[in-house]
Amino acid sequence: MAHIIDGKQAAASVIATVTEATQTLEREGGIKPGLAVVIVGDDPASHAYVNSKSKMAKQCGFNSIQHNLPEMTAQEDLERLVAELNADPAIHGILVQLPLPRHLASEPVIQLIAPEKDVDGLNVVNAGKLATGDLASGLISCTPAGALILINKIHGPDLSGLNAVVIGRSNLFGKPMGLLLLSANATVTMAHSRSKDLPAICRGADILVAAVGRPHMVKADWVKPGATVIDVGINRVPAPEKGEGKTKITGDVAYDECAEVAGSITPVPGGVGPMTIAMLMANTVVAAHRAAGRPLPKF
Repeated sequence: MAHIIDGKQAAASVIATVTEATQTLEREGGIKPGLAVVIVGDDPASHAYVNSKSKMAKQCGFNSIQHNLPEMTAQEDLERLVAELNADPAIHGILVQLPLPRHLASEPVIQLIAPEKDVDGLNVVNAGKLATGDLASGLISCTPAGALILINKIHGPDLSGLNAVVIGRSNLFGKPMGLLLLSANATVTMAHSRSKDLPAICRGADILVAAVGRPHMVKADWVKPGATVIDVGINRVPAPEKGEGKTKITGDVAYDECAEVAGSITPVPGGVGPMTIAMLMANTVVAAHRAAGRPLPKF
């Protein structure tokens, strides 16, 4: 059986570093990191996610501000709020919860966030820094940054000589994950729904990262014996065993069968998920340290 990679334990370690860095910054610099979260509409899943982020921010000692905007908020009103947060020196991180209601265009809002406050790492300036190998001065998208920490726990920081396959090419995860693996010297293949003979591509991977949004798509015969499997999928599927109409969360990897073949594997839930919020906190405290001109904490 594969070694189970404990994302909760890794996230707790990151949060401990964030909390200590926050206390030091406030004690020595008189600055409290500020995180502003903006949510538009009444989607229950988005509100649950935002509430967990706000709760974690308070736990870390941040000044946590949540802006709840009505469903029919106009584009210009949302953009005006982001501009105000950009101008507020007490706010170091700005997060606009996605997806936005259909009548709103998310891309102009994301690009309006000041790069130095873009704790989701989606602004083209931060994406461009990652693409050019500058991991030191930008902010990196939270989920891939967290996934890399889990990979490093298995393989160390230098991935030289290892083949990595990322299934999925989204701007949110797939592309930055591929670039992070490349920066750590892995040989990287970006695979996706149009890749020919996807199982054969995956079988060559020492590190296999799945982020496609299809439950249990990756089967045991896709996995190279002893490979590290990182499951980024979050899919809600029927769970009749829990009762009529009940659902459960599952990943993109057929966990039970793949765990028989892999060397290490992340569970869903409890794998990459906890790292996403932890890295959001890490990005916020890094942004606050940069704004204060202080040395950055190490994660």
